[in-house]
Amino acid sequence: MDKQIRIGLIGAGQIGNQHLEGYSKIAEARVVAVADLLEERVTAAKSKYDIPEGYTDYRLLLARGDIDAVDVCVHNNKHAPLTIASLEAGKHVYCEKPMAGAYRDAASMLEASRSCDRMLHIQLGTLYSAEARAARRLIEDGQLGRIYYARSFGFRRRGRPFVDGYGSPAFVDRSIAAGGALFDMGIYHIAQILHLIGNPDVLTVTGSTHQELDMYEDRREFSNFSVEEMALGWVRLKGGISLDIEETWAAHHDGQESSKILGSQGGIRLDPLTFFTSKSDLPLTAAIDAKSADYRWHACFPDTAWYDSSQRHWIGALLGQVPLLPTAEYALNTALISEGIYLSTSEGHEVTGEQILQASKSKAVDPFTPEKIWKQASA
Repeated sequence: MDKQIRIGLIGAGQIGNQHLEGYSKIAEARVVAVADLLEERVTAAKSKYDIPEGYTDYRLLLARGDIDAVDVCVHNNKHAPLTIASLEAGKHVYCEKPMAGAYRDAASMLEASRSCDRMLHIQLGTLYSAEARAARRLIEDGQLGRIYYARSFGFRRRGRPFVDGYGSPAFVDRSIAAGGALFDMGIYHIAQILHLIGNPDVLTVTGSTHQELDMYEDRREFSNFSVEEMALGWVRLKGGISLDIEETWAAHHDGQESSKILGSQGGIRLDPLTFFTSKSDLPLTAAIDAKSADYRWHACFPDTAWYDSSQRHWIGALLGQVPLLPTAEYALNTALISEGIYLSTSEGHEVTGEQILQASKSKAVDPFTPEKIWKQASA
């Protein structure tokens, strides 16, 4: 394919560099400009990935007429203003998860995408695994019958960012991250379930969040740890579907559970992918060989390759090779559920989708707000 999608990336930190590495492996993509408030990040990214131009003012990047799409890789509360500015500049936008720090901001992003007639794609990497593709085929072929229950599950035994040694303090400071385990991991698992069951509307949410386990006190204080390590939720979805959620960064347990979907004719466990049904009045449990099926689909159906990763799918959609998955809609619904869990926790009762929407307040900050720089921890 002769055409290359020309990309400008905003935010050259840890996640931005992961995106740059991904584009370097996609022949149809070319990053032509990078912007970051910190000049040293711009210089490093240009050098490592052979990017022609770099800016400390993102508006100079958006002013360029030769950029097809913008990749937004900044802190959560800057997603909305940068995404909307990029859409209004006529660029398609790929945005890192979560969609935004608040439902109201995420909704504004999707509204801007539609009014500007530009594509908006959210990084939801769990949609592109061989297991997710196989699960979706089972569901679309009717093997589960009428779906009535789903469970979204994510687990780390002890993996809170920074305080347990992984990642940066930005993940656990609410003023920057806006949320904890729900925003870091939960969006992947909740959105994957919504993708598989057709993204039904949210009717009500009941939830609670916890931060209970001990942590190194110097790291707690240094990072301003102010987010949840565990989030629990129960969601009533349109169509008579119940969804329960357990997402944890740290727990005294072994995590021997999985996301799952149950229907009137069959059920699936997602990890490892297993199909449950009944034949001749006998219970049947089948291990799904998703890897070999995926190999066959790649060999026989070339478009399959455009679903190998979030970034590759994005490029394929921009090239018109495949329709873009509605990841912005999945991410928006996930934001509503997440904010519903927080609201239910604070108010102590079940909340409706309309109540969540009405209570949501923007958390967007000026893109030129200086990045918080942490010096080395004391221990």
